[in-house]
Amino acid sequence: MELLKVDKFISRSGFCSRRKAFELIEEKRVKVNGKIANFSTKINKGDVVTVDGQRLVEKEFKPVYIAYHKPKGIVCTTEKIKGNIIDAINYPEKIYPVGRLDKDSEGLILLTNHGEIINKISHAEEGHEKEYIVTLNLPVRKKFLEEISEGIEILGEITKPCKIELIPGTKRLFKIILTQGLNRQIRRMCNEYDYQVIRLQRVRVMNIHIGKLKPGEWRELSEEELKTLMKELE
Repeated sequence: MELLKVDKFISRSGFCSRRKAFELIEEKRVKVNGKIANFSTKINKGDVVTVDGQRLVEKEFKPVYIAYHKPKGIVCTTEKIKGNIIDAINYPEKIYPVGRLDKDSEGLILLTNHGEIINKISHAEEGHEKEYIVTLNLPVRKKFLEEISEGIEILGEITKPCKIELIPGTKRLFKIILTQGLNRQIRRMCNEYDYQVIRLQRVRVMNIHIGKLKPGEWRELSEEELKTLMKELE
């Protein structure tokens, strides 16, 4: 067996995500051979790993990478609440959403059982692109596009510069490419200029495009998509 750190072992067992495993370790709920584990604990063959007394067994790890077109109303959480994304997809193995899309938004979200990938894509400091199409209640003003692209203050900080442009042939639709993910960032930026967002759809995460996926549909990433994704994450 590959020598694993305890948080990775927990994730591989399918008990929870690696991020949740960190919380369990911090709360001293994880034991290895009867002793409370810490973040540097590594698992050897034959070790007994338990969470709240429940023994975990590592499963053969087969990475899963899914692109899902999240409809409005679906919640990006693994919690057992009505309309959660896990029940909506109903995949036969445990998978976890990469980042979030708020309940009122729709579009592309990735899901995987590969904890390291979740962290690399989700963390804002990595600067990975996410592209959105936004529909407003009023015509888009030039000043709005210019100032948003340079960064404005929301939630007590200045947003990073972003790419933004009016969609040709329209008055109320624009495309925006972000490299960060503040809470409800696009909606908050629009609200600063007295706009209301009528529709917010994510159409791309890094090199993965929503393509022809209809709301509620999902597909596994292609080999070519995975190859490019992994290279960008190096």
